[in-house]
Amino acid sequence: MRPIWKPSNLLGQVGLLALGMNTAQAVQIDINSPDSVKSAAKTVAGGMMGWYTGYQPGQTVGLLPLPYYWWEAGALFGLAVEYWYYTGDTQYNDQVTQGLLAQVGPNNDFMPPNQTKTEGNDDQVFWAFAALSAAELGFPNPPSNQPQWLALAQAVFNLQANRWDTSSCGGGLRWQIFPFNAGYDYKNTISNGGFFQLAARLARYTGNTTYADWANKMYDWFESTPLLTSEFVINDGSATAKNCSDASQLQWTYNYGTFLSGAAYMYNYTNGDQKWLHRVEGILNGTNVFFPAENNGVMEEVACETGQTCDNDQPSFKAYLSRWMAVTSQLVPSTASIIMPKLQASAKGAAQQCSGGDSGTTCGRRWYQSTYDGQKGPGEEMSALSIIQANLIQHVPPPVTGNSGGTSKGDPTAGSGGDNPSTVNPELASKITIGDRVGAGILTTLVLALLVGTCWWMI
Repeated sequence: MRPIWKPSNLLGQVGLLALGMNTAQAVQIDINSPDSVKSAAKTVAGGMMGWYTGYQPGQTVGLLPLPYYWWEAGALFGLAVEYWYYTGDTQYNDQVTQGLLAQVGPNNDFMPPNQTKTEGNDDQVFWAFAALSAAELGFPNPPSNQPQWLALAQAVFNLQANRWDTSSCGGGLRWQIFPFNAGYDYKNTISNGGFFQLAARLARYTGNTTYADWANKMYDWFESTPLLTSEFVINDGSATAKNCSDASQLQWTYNYGTFLSGAAYMYNYTNGDQKWLHRVEGILNGTNVFFPAENNGVMEEVACETGQTCDNDQPSFKAYLSRWMAVTSQLVPSTASIIMPKLQASAKGAAQQCSGGDSGTTCGRRWYQSTYDGQKGPGEEMSALSIIQANLIQHVPPPVTGNSGGTSKGDPTAGSGGDNPSTVNPELASKITIGDRVGAGILTTLVLALLVGTCWWMI
């Protein structure tokens, strides 16, 4: 993902607000009727998939159009897998399978040469999440001569385990994979939380204790840094130049979500270890920051929505917290009474915000507003779809495992060869200039400035 401090296009936002807004329609939803929720999800899924054009002639399979980044396409496919799981609607399955397989790269590890110059650990793990969701939710397997869902997730796990870095901060993953990428000198929460969740999910699916050991190792390291406080405040990232002695105190939904669900998977895997229950409950309580009382229980991306500073990445972040809260309510049933009211209130808010555009069902961003806010994009549609379909969680089975109905074939050695910078697209590699390296240095400076300048975000 790109830097969280990237300036938003305010003029573009103002232009969107100037568009004619159709408030006569909206996505209709009765939160207590599964059929109504499925109908609402179908409408929003159509809006989300309308942003994906990779299947069209002349387009790149598996990619969203510019200015949307590679990682978000993987996340979109993951949401489409979940849409099928919740509703049984198969109309997008072929596009999803084709898109995911098109981006696996020559080593079947989601390291395609046309992305490696800017690919981060967080970018890669969202594609692994999509593949693992396909395995866990029983999505149709690829043809036998193609990479399989479980093996793809295992390949990403093995690559990222080999990137564990003790040269600074006592461990953890760097944001970026290669030193020539801007952001290599930053250890961000979503990269480390993504690896934690991936390890926890693989432990539950396979029963292999190696994955559980890594999940424990990552959580213990994370807990030892300023990225996680004793009050379960989850901060955004920390600079290696300062040996992770402090952290950017920005609060993002997906950072909480990835640790919440990872802890829930570990609770389920360990058959109810109270250590993991304590962590689930603590992190879940920490998510209250995204459900301000003045919003009547409706989710908000507090770091950017109020000030209208969200960039192209951030509108999708609520999608991941929505899904990960939902699965937590399945894996840790005692949390359902806390989680479901929040999912219900937020889904009703999202549905009424899906009232823009010519269709009258284009989804906006601020779910706590009763009228369309003029924002649009794949992220807005992804978040709205995720929160709406999450309200079907009590009507679907939990994720399967290899011993409880899972059919995806794995390869525990996939990705074990490690990274090779020579696999970067030669054309792109030849364009890695002094400017790129200078840019990385500037980015590190910005990170350090951010650590000082964002302390007021602490809650």
